[in-house]
Amino acid sequence: MISQVEIRPLAQEDFERVIALGNLVHGDGYLDEQMLSQIQKKAFKSNINANFVAYLDDRLVGFRLTYAPGNWSLDRWCSPELWPVEPQDCCYFKCNTVAEEARGLGIGKALLDSSIEACKVQGALAGVSHLWKQSPENSAVGYFTKAGGLLIKEHPERWNNNPDHPDYVCVLCGSDCHCVACEMILTF
Repeated sequence: MISQVEIRPLAQEDFERVIALGNLVHGDGYLDEQMLSQIQKKAFKSNINANFVAYLDDRLVGFRLTYAPGNWSLDRWCSPELWPVEPQDCCYFKCNTVAEEARGLGIGKALLDSSIEACKVQGALAGVSHLWKQSPENSAVGYFTKAGGLLIKEHPERWNNNPDHPDYVCVLCGSDCHCVACEMILTF
């Protein structure tokens, strides 16, 4: 863990900052209070929270949102027949976000590691994610691959007209998003 960065479980008092950072990095409408409340509920299993935040000098610089195993549903963007473990044994890595000025400090990895440890205690054997291929320098796929993640399948236009994010405006494409989601799995 990075010594000057505090990594801790996401709490209600972090919501406003998490929403602001998520919308700044990913685009307007990416997160709102209702959505984040639902995500937070899905993070808990056995009284353990799989969501984490990172603070540097009392300033939120990153967050990791993760659904506990058994607390999320497969959708048409999931390919469980290609996964090495059963879906009920997988957590879902929803989002990892690091402020631009804090990238390269190992915060994304520290957040992922914290989430993995919580999910292992919750009973997960692996985690699935849909990573943003068009992230700056494809850093999302790169860091997940470096952590041991394997590419399962690419899904073009994953976030276009997504009912989970009806007001989403992509920072690259605008309201008509054509970004690719890389479905990846990381076994523990």
